[in-house]
Amino acid sequence: MKIHKSTVWDVLRIALPAVGEMILYMMIGVFDTMMVGQYGGNLAVSSVGLSSEIIYTFSNILVSNGISIGVASLVARKIGAGKKELAEEYATLGFLSTAIISIIVWAVLFSTSSIIFRLIGAEEKIVSLASPYMKIASIGIAFNMLMNSLNAGLRGYGNTKTPLIASVIINVVNIFLDYSLIFGKFGMPSLGARGAAIATSIAQVLGFIFIAIYMYKYSKIKVKLKYIKDIDYSMVKSLMKLSIPSSFQEGAFSISRLLSNFFIVSLGSVAFAANQITTSIESISFMPGWGFAVAATTLVGHKIGEKNYKKAKEYAYCSILLATLVMLICSVLFLAIPRTLFSLYIGAGEEKVISEGVLCLMVASIEQPFMAISMVAGGVLKGSGDTKTPFKVSVISSWIVRLPLMFIVIYVLKLSVVYVWIITTIQWIIDGSIIFILFRRRFNEIESL
Repeated sequence: MKIHKSTVWDVLRIALPAVGEMILYMMIGVFDTMMVGQYGGNLAVSSVGLSSEIIYTFSNILVSNGISIGVASLVARKIGAGKKELAEEYATLGFLSTAIISIIVWAVLFSTSSIIFRLIGAEEKIVSLASPYMKIASIGIAFNMLMNSLNAGLRGYGNTKTPLIASVIINVVNIFLDYSLIFGKFGMPSLGARGAAIATSIAQVLGFIFIAIYMYKYSKIKVKLKYIKDIDYSMVKSLMKLSIPSSFQEGAFSISRLLSNFFIVSLGSVAFAANQITTSIESISFMPGWGFAVAATTLVGHKIGEKNYKKAKEYAYCSILLATLVMLICSVLFLAIPRTLFSLYIGAGEEKVISEGVLCLMVASIEQPFMAISMVAGGVLKGSGDTKTPFKVSVISSWIVRLPLMFIVIYVLKLSVVYVWIITTIQWIIDGSIIFILFRRRFNEIESL
């Protein structure tokens, strides 16, 4: 189909700040991993990496790709339909739900950190580093979830610039405190992995405060107390109807990935460190896909609300095309300079980690375009009000394809961590292909209405 120049600019206007925001958020984990790797080698990388995987699995399932997706989709469609008050009510209900979830998540992570690591069979050295990290980081993730909920309302309205500014603040604070508290600079104590957790938590608290003040004073869409005092439970039901399948989709993917990491732990700290650094590098490439998915959810949601289905379809295809092109550039970088990228994370003395990781990263280059299609086509479907289809596809690719193959490779065939990435690539090829076919079918049905 023909894509107009104005459509490209509309997509870029919303996508680029979202891409920048998520790259900056991902850089929090990148800098944590990079600095603790330089400070404590593969053991520190494994400890912080495993903790972060568990923490963000909770956050992503319940809020980032759960409540926040429901909020963004509903706000976008209500704004498109000219119903601003309903949009604000959904944003408020989303924030209330997130507040309850964030308290529960903090309590669970803080009180059971060492139990979790021992249950998954982590080495005692890893437990001793990872458990304090998780206790401290659980405070920050609670505020991060609250901020994410507020950001979802802003994105649904079409404002992706303010969340970007918040991410800049968080990164500046995090980098400065990481360097100061991990290595003991500027008169501060050298705390290693604990310093990284303190730095990240402080930065996330400040980020939430910034967004809360902006929404209260300046935002065109606000969270309002009156909607909490008199809750409309039919609207809560509508929000959950979208949020729960989206949470399940993220759960199907994130829990399978977390279980895969538990499998990889059994291969030893060298294999796990190689896997974790590869994941950290590749995570930067997720961000263009995620940013264009945000643009697709918002713009398609607006046009669905206006009942302009032709324009919604044009925004959808434009977002998929742009995301795929950007992530193909990441593929080229992963193939061209894998050793250079790895050397940023860990010292030259960890040659075994680097050698395995370079091969993992080169394999990961193959999955990038399929990942882009999956993320953005999924965002389009969510913007149209369909969160069930991405969930079903994720169940197939994660639980029927990825996990069984991973178990066979690690526990039966006892192959290296490189084969884990071959399986992940197969997963994304299947996931991206299926969801693109279903996305096209969905829009053909909408256009025929």
